[in-house]
Amino acid sequence: MEKITWEMSAEEAKGSARAAFIKKIYELAKTNDSICLVNCDCSPDGSVQDKFSKEFGDRFIDTGIMEQNACGLAAGLALSGKTVFCQAFGPFLSTRAIEFVYLDGAYNDAPVTYIGTHCGVTAAAGPTHAAVLDIAFMRSMPNMTVISPADAGQIEKVMEAAVDYPHPIYVRCARGEEPLVYKTNDYPYEIGKAIIAREGKDVTLIGCGNGVHQCVVAAELLEREGSDARVIDMHTIAPLDKEAIYAAMRETKGIVTCEDHMVNGGLGSAVAEVVSECEDPSLRIPVKRLGLPITEFFIQGSPEEVYAYYGYDYNGVCKATKELLGR
Repeated sequence: MEKITWEMSAEEAKGSARAAFIKKIYELAKTNDSICLVNCDCSPDGSVQDKFSKEFGDRFIDTGIMEQNACGLAAGLALSGKTVFCQAFGPFLSTRAIEFVYLDGAYNDAPVTYIGTHCGVTAAAGPTHAAVLDIAFMRSMPNMTVISPADAGQIEKVMEAAVDYPHPIYVRCARGEEPLVYKTNDYPYEIGKAIIAREGKDVTLIGCGNGVHQCVVAAELLEREGSDARVIDMHTIAPLDKEAIYAAMRETKGIVTCEDHMVNGGLGSAVAEVVSECEDPSLRIPVKRLGLPITEFFIQGSPEEVYAYYGYDYNGVCKATKELLGR
């Protein structure tokens, strides 16, 4: 579990993970002839994907809106020794193509890096174009690693780590720009190892994806009211860094999780499983999970409106934390 000690970046500083990951893949492909890119209707004229196709030719395949075919092709290429990145809209990669990810990818332990864009509610197009069950689906698969990077800088680190990773990976990212979490990208990153983005001794806030930013801002607001909150960037949901959770159980009074995903099956459920299954009952602490409810399809609105409506923006994290500490 790595610890980050620098001050967080300003809230208004933003970056696009969707733009960052493809630029990184393009850079890596310049010096690695085994890298292939398979995508689904994601290569408009002038895009980096278009540039990739023109420069690297037979190492690029665009299947159009046929996500199942893309996932099957990607697995075949990976099993033949290629380093494969497969890009598609997360809502369709994690639902329409799920059988192909499960059987062609996970079942064969094919080292494909599947990248879902427009994840969570960031497409702002309602439930039909939202990937809000993807973590639950993907982390249920044997062999599958699930990563939700905290910001645009971190997704570049994920792409670098994925090149030599021997198992399939599912990476989720937002549609557009989101707040940056880290002031600099000069920090160690390892798949499966959580990062302490902020130290604290009263309560632990655990986020993934944009949820890390919500936790960081909430921790700063809570500090003004006298509460010392630890923030953990749990970028890898499977395999989960259990040691980071055990440390939170030993050293703080409760855990609040935050994710742009259904509250069941995602990060919050993974953390709650670790806490509930701890063999030492004296270490168990309360866990509050924040995310989308399972009782309804979420409302139409911008991502920020949806976060606030369902209480998993930084104000919601503050509210849930104060209620938890008041027990």
